[in-house]
Amino acid sequence: MRSPTALRVIHEPGDGVDLVAAERAAEQFLRALGISLDSESLQGTPGRMARAYVELFTPRPFDLTTFPNDEGYDELVLARGIPVRSVCEHHLLPFTGVAHVGYLPGERVLGLSKLARIVEHFACRPQVQERLTKQIADWLSEQLNPKGVGVVIEAEHSCMTLRGVQAAGSSTVTSTLLGTLREDARSRQEFFALSGVYR
Repeated sequence: MRSPTALRVIHEPGDGVDLVAAERAAEQFLRALGISLDSESLQGTPGRMARAYVELFTPRPFDLTTFPNDEGYDELVLARGIPVRSVCEHHLLPFTGVAHVGYLPGERVLGLSKLARIVEHFACRPQVQERLTKQIADWLSEQLNPKGVGVVIEAEHSCMTLRGVQAAGSSTVTSTLLGTLREDARSRQEFFALSGVYR
């Protein structure tokens, strides 16, 4: 029988959060932009803004559960289409999309739901997509010691679609490959093909 090993993963950007000050700052920010908060529908907006950003920046704790790879499974394990929701650190506007996360097992395998949890963990903070992609891959490599790791993120950035260039419908694709998935062309091609990047 396979016995699991669990590592408790807790990230608390909520430490030091002052919700009252955040609400006050949100009110000042909106008023500085010339937005009147006198109407009934807008009176509670600063508080809602503050609570929304606290929620966006606070990932849920989880146990990183791994199991011995008793069967010696050595093929690609891939979770496709994991939802990504983060906030661009340059404009504090959201970017959303999907992540495809895979690895070639070594001595241990990972509980599958944890791939989505890891994506959420690193996405719940002001981010840039390039860093987010690499953080997920590096962390999996460090914690699981697999033969290879691959992460691809496809996302639409509000800072590109709603402002500036206003490139509606555009998406950004980033990837990080480690170990065998970087070094071996056939493994790399299999990862991209199964993740749906080659369409």
